[in-house]
Amino acid sequence: MADILKEQIYVIPLRDVKTAPRWKRSPKAIKVIRAFLVRHMKSEDIKIDASINEKIWERGSEKPPRKIRVRAMKFEDGQVQAELAEE
Repeated sequence: MADILKEQIYVIPLRDVKTAPRWKRSPKAIKVIRAFLVRHMKSEDIKIDASINEKIWERGSEKPPRKIRVRAMKFEDGQVQAELAEE
């Protein structure tokens, strides 16, 4: 894999997820995370790690967390990989 250009830890607020119907909240949370990373990392090629997905779906589709800590790494080829940050 290419060298890392930028590595950043973000706390992504998921308050907008509450506007979705209860059964659509976890899928909306994934979309919010992806949109946040596109905006802040300036890349359309976002790869979300399974650890983030497991954290979002931990309590089912109706109760995602209010915020999530994510480590985002941008590589030379423009790809961004996001994984759950250690707490």
